[in-house]
Amino acid sequence: MPKPAAHAFADTLAQFKLAAGKSGQFFSLPKLAQTHPNVARMPISMRIVLESVLRNCDGKKVTAEHVEQLANWKPNAARVDEIPFVVARVVLQ
Repeated sequence: MPKPAAHAFADTLAQFKLAAGKSGQFFSLPKLAQTHPNVARMPISMRIVLESVLRNCDGKKVTAEHVEQLANWKPNAARVDEIPFVVARVVLQ
């Protein structure tokens, strides 16, 4: 995971506690939804893609603009942009 100061969306990082006093961080979509209200109404599958794009935002392969484009996704809008998607975790149900 990138260092918070280097990440364009470091303000979306949230903490969680683990056993033995350790802690971890994750990118919180509810925090992102505070500045991008469409996120709260996205289908689950789009939120999974958004979380991956947000987590992998490195300013090179995945840019802040890619995250913004996906966070502002509208279901009936014309599709003109490609979003890089890094597959890391997939849950099949």
